[in-house]
Amino acid sequence: MTLTIIVWTHALTALLFGGLAFWTIRSKEHGLPRAPLAAAFAITALWALAVAGIGSGDFVTQMVEALRNLAWLFAMLIIHRRDGNVRPPVALGTVYGVVGLVILANLGARVANEVAGGVADGKFENTAILLQLLAAVAALVLLNALFAALLPRAGKRMIVLAIGGIWAADTILFGTAYLGGTWRMEPVAVRGVAMMAVAAAMGTGLQRKGEWGVQVSRTVAYQSLSLVAIGGYLLFLALATSAIATVGGSHARILQTAFVLGSTAAILTLVSNSWLRAWIKVKLAKHFFRHRYDYRSEWMRFTDTLGSSEAAPLEERIVKALADLTDSPAGLLLVPDGGTLVPASSWNWDQDVIPGDDDGTLVHHLQHTGRIVDLDALRISGEGSADAQAVPHWLLASANAWVLVPLPHLGQLAGAILLARPPLPRALDWEDLDLLKVAGRQVASYLAEARAQEALAEAQRFDEFNRRFAFILHDIKNLVSQLTLTARNAERHADKPEFRADMIATLQESAERMNALLARLSQHHRSRTEPPQPVDVVPLVERVASRRKGQHPVAIVAAPAAVAIADPMSLEQVLAHLLQNAIEASAPTDPVTLAIGTESGSVVIDVIDEGCGMSQGFIRDRLFKPFVSSKSGGFGIGAFEARQLAAAMGATLEVTSREGVGSRFRVKLRGAQTSAAQMEQAA
Repeated sequence: MTLTIIVWTHALTALLFGGLAFWTIRSKEHGLPRAPLAAAFAITALWALAVAGIGSGDFVTQMVEALRNLAWLFAMLIIHRRDGNVRPPVALGTVYGVVGLVILANLGARVANEVAGGVADGKFENTAILLQLLAAVAALVLLNALFAALLPRAGKRMIVLAIGGIWAADTILFGTAYLGGTWRMEPVAVRGVAMMAVAAAMGTGLQRKGEWGVQVSRTVAYQSLSLVAIGGYLLFLALATSAIATVGGSHARILQTAFVLGSTAAILTLVSNSWLRAWIKVKLAKHFFRHRYDYRSEWMRFTDTLGSSEAAPLEERIVKALADLTDSPAGLLLVPDGGTLVPASSWNWDQDVIPGDDDGTLVHHLQHTGRIVDLDALRISGEGSADAQAVPHWLLASANAWVLVPLPHLGQLAGAILLARPPLPRALDWEDLDLLKVAGRQVASYLAEARAQEALAEAQRFDEFNRRFAFILHDIKNLVSQLTLTARNAERHADKPEFRADMIATLQESAERMNALLARLSQHHRSRTEPPQPVDVVPLVERVASRRKGQHPVAIVAAPAAVAIADPMSLEQVLAHLLQNAIEASAPTDPVTLAIGTESGSVVIDVIDEGCGMSQGFIRDRLFKPFVSSKSGGFGIGAFEARQLAAAMGATLEVTSREGVGSRFRVKLRGAQTSAAQMEQAA
């Protein structure tokens, strides 16, 4: 079985390396040392074919194996000279030469033994195996130097690692033979399998043109290392409990249990230590990865924290997002206030309230330099520097303060975040500074956007208040006009009881309307006081007209029955606006007509005057624009508010007018009977 595996694995190895040699010769890739690699591939294919055909112990196979080793050693030297970041020093070149001499010496000894008739004893074989073992180990050492010297983007590391597989397989084979004192076939079969894997790895490296794009994420790396550590711990427990069982005697079970419980408790205690976890993370990032941070995962966590919908306010989430980048346990947000920095929000900051920057020097310094201030460095050797002169004393006196990160936005300082010292104190390097600078700008944009949203909301509240006030001011103007006319008529008709009664009613109505206006001005007021409902239009129109009859002649032309779907208060206010505008546009003796009728299931109310009229351009472009009026002293609000109120209750407002003739404003409402029929059809 073992012999079959040796034959098949080495035959497949010969086929694979022969294909690699053919591909390398035909390749036009200029970044590879094609000639040395092709020669090494070809000789390796011949060696594997010899092992499969005539055996690994035959003299011809051993000669080809020596040539294979020399070919790979030469290929390593060429790669080192072409793609290393430094040329191999003279001492390292000497080592290459010594290893080559060892291989040649072993080859010469075997040739001499073959010429002498092949009568070598066991000592000669052990010496030959030792020389081959030394050559393989020395080649691994040279390979390590080659791998370290390669440029990060040289694109040969995959091929170099595959070459290392050849020397590692030889080390295992000859080491087993030398230590065991006998040549066994099982390691030869294992080497055949290893050589197939080496050929596959080299083919992959050459196909990718030396550029290996697969990268293991930090999460997978940490989890893999954790599994390795757990496996090592379990192996340690197995060995330790076996040793205890051997020497423990009758108390072995108790000792084993105590050892397992104690060691597990010790491991859990160490793992739960935040300082140890931070130390391990720093060491792994330093020695296993090119960069300290996994920027993709860090940025995703950063943006998730900023955009999360948790109950914490935005300013607190901003501090937490920045603190998580550097494993800082706490942070404090400082914002400009009157030219100084004062505390605004915090995350896990358990110290007392810190005083602000009194003289504004720190704000000016951060705004003009944008520098991240390392407070620990200032405490050690920062006296006399610009940072030390700008940072206030209370900031340096705070034992927990570690780094101050400015938040610049559009040339202004939106604030600064003070980070607490992480569990494992360390000095800031260029990666920390670059990451914190970019994150600070992003955080500043979030903070500036939030402030802009607050300012916009406040402006909208003021706009709503101004809109209400404009409407109310228009109504007040109408009330003032009505009261002025009443006062003017009182000079002539004050002695008449009917006039006095009408005047009292007018004053009472004006007071009620003033109270209603004050209620509308309240921030808790809603524009719609009642939902649309069936309304008898005729009494409502008569009520509106009666309030103006003492001011101006008003005629009513009413239909027998007119019930519409409307908001009574809004409809009354619409008609009051339109009637007031009609009165102001008419001569004192020209009556204003309120006509009520029905049209195609709708109820229409026309407000008709014989005033100056309006042009079509004015109706189209200016009539319903707020603050635009054709009357001297007008506010330009009445028609605008009337159309707004009409639209809110599902009505329409139409206008027809001719200059010098007069105007007709038509309010078209849904009829109650039509709405009931539509509801029945929908049901």
